[in-house]
Amino acid sequence: MNIYARKAHSFTLIELLIVVAIIGILAAIILVSLTSASAKARDVRRQQDLKNIQKALEMYYTANGNYPSTTSQWWGNTSLYGSHPVSGSNGYVPNLAPTYIPSLPLDPRQGKDCSGATATSASYTYISDGKDYKLQAYHTVETTVPTATNALQNFWDPHYTGCIYALFTPGAKNW
Repeated sequence: MNIYARKAHSFTLIELLIVVAIIGILAAIILVSLTSASAKARDVRRQQDLKNIQKALEMYYTANGNYPSTTSQWWGNTSLYGSHPVSGSNGYVPNLAPTYIPSLPLDPRQGKDCSGATATSASYTYISDGKDYKLQAYHTVETTVPTATNALQNFWDPHYTGCIYALFTPGAKNW
């Protein structure tokens, strides 16, 4: 009998713990990647929503000679901005939907700020005196914030910093 003969090998507790730890690390990396991809997708949707509203605003202007007015007050779909609906004369952009856009879009995480906390200010907001307007995804942007020098400069609002996208007419730049 050979004293050096190998016994049938099974996994030790340490080997099993190492495998479980590696699987846990890989799962955490995948979860972070998915969360980041979801946030980027929501930001792309915000940009597209603002562009769609802007196109509808230009159609409204062409038909009416002015922009829908909020008498120079910020309107939005959250309680801080009047809890305005998504269409009709009291919509957060008055009289835009359903004639020029089927329905005013809502932020993908309506009522949640850029950190994910509940916030009464986090929404799409609009202000207009009829001659000019400013449209914002206010305190909702989750990934890259627009600046004067990055790829998102079309959404840059020099009047606000933080997690905000904005589109506006030149006369509303500093509102």
